[in-house]
Amino acid sequence: MVPELSVVIPMYNEEEVLPLLVERLRPLLDGMGGSYEVVAVDDGSKDLTAALLQRYHREWPNLRVVRLRANAGHQAAISAGLVSALGDYVVTIDADLQDPPEIIPRMLAAAKDDGVDVVYGVRNDRSTDTWFKRVSAQAFYKLIGLMSQTPAHADAGDYRLMSRATVDAINSLPEHNRVLRFIVPALNFPSDTVEYKREERAAGDSKYPLLKMVKLSLDSLTGFSTAPLRLATFAGFGGAVLAVLLVLYTLISRSQGHTVAGWTSTVAIVAGVGAVQLVCVGILGEYIGRMYGHMQGRPTYFIAYDSMTADSGAHGPTDTPLPAQPNGAAIQTEPGAPAAEPARSPEPQPTQLRG
Repeated sequence: MVPELSVVIPMYNEEEVLPLLVERLRPLLDGMGGSYEVVAVDDGSKDLTAALLQRYHREWPNLRVVRLRANAGHQAAISAGLVSALGDYVVTIDADLQDPPEIIPRMLAAAKDDGVDVVYGVRNDRSTDTWFKRVSAQAFYKLIGLMSQTPAHADAGDYRLMSRATVDAINSLPEHNRVLRFIVPALNFPSDTVEYKREERAAGDSKYPLLKMVKLSLDSLTGFSTAPLRLATFAGFGGAVLAVLLVLYTLISRSQGHTVAGWTSTVAIVAGVGAVQLVCVGILGEYIGRMYGHMQGRPTYFIAYDSMTADSGAHGPTDTPLPAQPNGAAIQTEPGAPAAEPARSPEPQPTQLRG
């Protein structure tokens, strides 16, 4: 049975927020009345996330666990979830509860009522974010919009609903290092928006530190715009014009008996031209690196375990079951609650989707 809705959730070291997520998400989806599945993609977590997912999978038949063999990154984990999802509509949402799952029914209703393929969750209140994050995000989206002509929403992250046609189109793309918040708008499928207030992270720490944000920005810029290459060309032309003017200035000064004073200006010019050259070489290196990675054709992720195939007994010889609880430690979902039994491998049984 193909579910009407799939909810894809990338996770990395989310043991603290996972019980809160299940507590809010399961009653919501059960109350919507349609068939659904939740595809939790464990991106090589090193804490108890995998063990908790194994426990919730036994208790929640609609929860499907996909575990990557190694940490592949946030965007790669979402891509793995999109490949695995079976629903007619697919929602991608982070596990930190900053994007409230209660918006999902509104997204699904908007997609059906308006006949659109994509519904973006747009943050109309980002007061919980720092001033630096708000300003840098606005500047980044404006820069990408000007350079690539991609109509991405400045306040829309990876919280969106997509039709099956959209998901199939994304899965068919051969591109590595995908940045889905720009790939989806670039498809230019009919879309709508649903606004909401962005909340603080429910628990745990952010998985997007400054270094990862810089890498995401570079992938976005080099993946959706050739403007940096043109910038290198313009800088080369500008340097050539400046060199010609300097030569003319030197000749005129010599003919008038003036001398060019000091070595400071010479060093400054040489340093400036060298800096421009290094920047241009670096930009070219970014594009050549992407071409090299694409030519290698290496997958950005490897799926080690899928609870759907494992439960049906159809898993392959390379599948790795979810790990048991490390060192026999007890899992507690709430403060003061009794410890859960050590996690065990699930018994093979047919997967059923709640209608």
